[in-house]
Amino acid sequence: VKISTTVILFWNEFGDLVQIKKQLISVISLCKERGLLHSAKASELAFALDPLPKNELPPSPPFTEEDAQDLDALTLAKSYFDLKEYDRAAYFLKGCCSQKAYFLYMYSRYLSGEKKKDDETVDSLGPLEKGQVRNEALRELRVELSKKHTAGELDGFTLYLYGVVLRKLDLLKEAVEVFVEAIHTLPLHWGAWLELSNLVTNIEMLKSLSLPDCWIKDFFMAHMYTELQMIKEALQKYQNLIEAGFSKSTYIISQIAVAYHNIRDIDQALALFNELREQDPYRIDNMDTFSNLLYVKVSSPLKCVFTGSLRSQHEKAALYFQRALKLNPRCLGAWTLMGHEYMEMKNTSAAIQAYRHAIEVNKRDYRAWYGLGQTYEILKMPFYCLYYYRKAHQLRPNDSRMLVALGESYEKLSQQLEAKKCYWRAYSVGDVEKMALLKLAKLHEQLNESDDAAQCYMLYIQDIFSCGEQLEHAEVSTALRYLGQYYFKNKLYDEASLCAQRCCDYNDAREEGKALLRQISQVRDQIETPSADLFAPLSNNNTPVRRVSPLNLISFTP
Repeated sequence: VKISTTVILFWNEFGDLVQIKKQLISVISLCKERGLLHSAKASELAFALDPLPKNELPPSPPFTEEDAQDLDALTLAKSYFDLKEYDRAAYFLKGCCSQKAYFLYMYSRYLSGEKKKDDETVDSLGPLEKGQVRNEALRELRVELSKKHTAGELDGFTLYLYGVVLRKLDLLKEAVEVFVEAIHTLPLHWGAWLELSNLVTNIEMLKSLSLPDCWIKDFFMAHMYTELQMIKEALQKYQNLIEAGFSKSTYIISQIAVAYHNIRDIDQALALFNELREQDPYRIDNMDTFSNLLYVKVSSPLKCVFTGSLRSQHEKAALYFQRALKLNPRCLGAWTLMGHEYMEMKNTSAAIQAYRHAIEVNKRDYRAWYGLGQTYEILKMPFYCLYYYRKAHQLRPNDSRMLVALGESYEKLSQQLEAKKCYWRAYSVGDVEKMALLKLAKLHEQLNESDDAAQCYMLYIQDIFSCGEQLEHAEVSTALRYLGQYYFKNKLYDEASLCAQRCCDYNDAREEGKALLRQISQVRDQIETPSADLFAPLSNNNTPVRRVSPLNLISFTP
C-alpha cells in the first residue's frame, strides 16, 4: 500500500492520541473555570476520541496559595458570572491576586461593556450608524492590561483577552502580535487561534506568522485554508486529520461541508450536512449554511427554518432575527440574514447597519460585503457598489455572481474595458446564473462590436441549452434576433434562416423572424449564398473570445 509522506508526518505528530485526549480534557477544565465558551470545540474533539480509563485521566491543575486565598470570592463571582451578572461578578473579584481571579475580573468587565453595547445596538437598529455605540470599558481595560503585559504578568488566557480588547479598538497589528504570544503561551486554547484567524487577510500574512509547533496548528491551518478559499488544501488537511484519528469528529464533518459549500458543490455539502444532523441533530453551528443550501436546492421541507422570509413576511422575519441577536449578538448568520430582510423591506439604512455588524463579527463574510454592494446599488451609488463588490470578489474570487456584480458597476461607471473583463471571467469560472455572456454580448452590441457580440450571443445560446433547463431570465430570443440580423448582413443566409426559424418559436420574436425569412427569400432569388467560415478571426479588442465551431441550431430544442 502506497502511503503519502504527509500522512506519515501526521501519524507521527498525532501518534499519541491518549496524550492528546488528556490535553483536551485539561484545557476544557481550564476554559470552563474562566467562563470561556470556546471549550465547546475542544469538547467536540475530545468526544471524537476514545474514552480514557480512570487511571489515565489527567490530574487537576496545581492549586496555589493565591488560589486558596481567592477561592471563596472566585466561587461567588463565578456563580454571578454564569447568571450573566457581570458587574456583580467584577465587584466581588476586585482586589483578588490569583491569575484565575484576575482573568475573570477583567473578563467580567469586558463582557459587561459588550452586553450594554449589544443591548443598545439591537434595540436601536434602524438609522443608527455603526460606531455610535461602543464598549465604554475597552479603553480602561487596555490601559490596565498594557501595564501588566509590559511587566510580563499576563498568562495565556489574559493575553487572549488583551488581544480581544486591542482588536475591538481596531489596533489590529498589535492584536495579531498579542494573539500569537497568547498561542505560544497556551497553545491549546482554541479561542485565541480563532481570534487570530479573523485578522489574517491573505496567505502571505498566514505564512509570515510564527506559530507554535503543536498538533492543534493543523486544525488552524485547515480552518484558514477554508476561510481563504484554498479549498483543495483545506480538504486535504481535514482528510489527513480524519486519517490521524479524528474520523468521528462532527467539527471536521461540518468544516468539510462548509468547504464544499464554498466551491458550490451543493450535493456533496448537503450529503455531509445530512450526515451531521444524524450524529448531532440539535446542532446550531453552520446551520445557516445548511439552510442556504436547502434554499438553493429547493428539495426539502427543512427550508421552513426561514419561514418568514419564504412567505415574504419580512418584518416578522427581521423581528425574529433581532430576538436571536438578543440571545447571541455575535451570531453572524442572523446579522446577514436580517440585512437581507431589511433589503426586501427597502429599509436601506437598517440593512447597511446589519451588514456592517456582520462584517464586525467576521470580516470574511462575503455575503455581508455583497449585501452592502446591493444596498448601495439601490441607492444608485456605483462607486460605493464597486468598493463593496470588490471586497466580496476578493473573498470569493471564483464566484461568478461577484464578478457579474463588479461588471455591472464598471459598466455604470463607463469603464467598459473592466466590465468586459469581469463578464468574461464570470463565464470562465462557471457562470452560476447564466448572465455573464448575455451582459457581455449586450455591451459589445452597445459598442458596435458586432463580431464579438455575435460570438458571445452564440456561446450564450449554447450555454443556456446545455444546462438542460430553461431559465426564467433567459433571453434566447434576443440572442437569436441579433444573430439572425448579423448573419444576414454578412450574407450567411443559411445560418440567418435557421435563426429566423427559431425566432418564430418565441412570441416576442415571431414577427421579426417571419420578416427576416421574407427578406432572405427575396435576396436568394437574386444572388447566390457565399460559402464562408462562420466565424473568421474577430476584431482586435480586449475581450478574450474563444474560436468555436458554427452554431448548430437544429440540435437545440427551445
